[in-house]
Amino acid sequence: MRIIKSKLYALLLQTPMLKLRDQKVVVMGLGRFGGGIGVTRYLVQQGARVLVTDQLPESKLAQSVAKLKSLPVTYRLGGHDHEDFKCADIVVVNPAVDPRSNAYLQTAIDHRVKLTSEIRLLAAALPDRNRVIGITGTAGKSTTTAMTGSILSACHHTGKTWVGGNLGGSLLPHVNEITAEDWVVLELSSFMLEGLDEDHWSPHIAALTNLSDNHLDRHGTIDAYAVAKQSIFNHQHAQDVAIFPPHLNHYFTSFAQYKPLHLPKATIPLLVPGMHNQINAHLALLVCEQAGIDRQQAIGALREFPGLPHRLQLVVEHESVRYFNDSKCTTPSAAKLAMDCFEPGSIHIILGGFDKQADLTDLAVHASDVCRVIYTIGQTGPAIAHAARSGKAQVVECETLEKAVAATTTRIHRNDVVLLSPACASWDQFTNYEARGNAFVSLVLNYSGEGFPAPLK
Repeated sequence: MRIIKSKLYALLLQTPMLKLRDQKVVVMGLGRFGGGIGVTRYLVQQGARVLVTDQLPESKLAQSVAKLKSLPVTYRLGGHDHEDFKCADIVVVNPAVDPRSNAYLQTAIDHRVKLTSEIRLLAAALPDRNRVIGITGTAGKSTTTAMTGSILSACHHTGKTWVGGNLGGSLLPHVNEITAEDWVVLELSSFMLEGLDEDHWSPHIAALTNLSDNHLDRHGTIDAYAVAKQSIFNHQHAQDVAIFPPHLNHYFTSFAQYKPLHLPKATIPLLVPGMHNQINAHLALLVCEQAGIDRQQAIGALREFPGLPHRLQLVVEHESVRYFNDSKCTTPSAAKLAMDCFEPGSIHIILGGFDKQADLTDLAVHASDVCRVIYTIGQTGPAIAHAARSGKAQVVECETLEKAVAATTTRIHRNDVVLLSPACASWDQFTNYEARGNAFVSLVLNYSGEGFPAPLK
């Protein structure tokens, strides 16, 4: 880390602007859901000569390609070519791709091609780093980012509020609309932060929600993962603000103004349930106070915050039974947090999915202690069911989400909660967690709409 001793030194640490006009830029990864669309549009606007390359064939990328059809873009689909990476001036890398283990990016590195990413281009293009808030952490960063954006949108009246990064669509095509009066709130993953660290960039207000094991397949150890997260504070200066829980000060340090994140002493009326959302809200309030927002006005704005899709999203309440879509929950720790939001013995939880080789025993035991019924699906379903059978909860092996939702209808009681919080990725049966969540919502609305199939006990 570096101590900033002067404004001049702070300026030296600003993200460097890459020259883009007339540069040959390779966008690595368009994606079926258009993850590369925003950066491609921006690059064309800046006068770059753009080649988009993706491992998937054109037939699977048709929707994404169609959104760029009017732009002068060259495509190489159905596989990458090392020659493209040798001849490029710049390669735009998806943060999820690790340059240390990717052969094509190693080719680019060997030929001294510059690597960057969408978030690095955005950081360099923003008009004022002092109006940027960055939020990271293992869990809760998306909700905290959205809460912060919601408060600022409601309470900041001298400019707009822009929310982006790991949450939402690309801000790059809109960067010319962002003014020095606006606030920009960014959710930043550990992968994004690694790249920003190379550019010596940290946000003016930097906040970390928490830290637990995650992405160790890439980072290797919890310590290495923490080092990546530390990057959000590395390049702050004395006038900046750093926020993180005090019990993590053996991992994280900052030379900015430190504001400790303590557990809330009082609850805030929220539409989203759970103590973890109280903590998220408390962090959002603390962040917004540093941005000059009155606390009571901010609390008023939070009362209206509806939550994010697929994150403990209340789908419907039908005959005193509430149905929650928490499909974004892909880790055991997040699933346990979700269960702990509700009255023990009232929960019908749907668990399981793609097998990432995580130990699910603790999760299964916890679920068997606090849930009324456990419904297991996907590759990990049998292992979860086996580990949960020693507890109090009834265990129903369902294989599919459709069967699980159907199975709840004959087992629910009034005031129960039906919770999709799978603790696993979705890739065994769904394209992504959004598709899984949307399927759950559709099934629930079908069952709770016309002709609900079973009377409540």
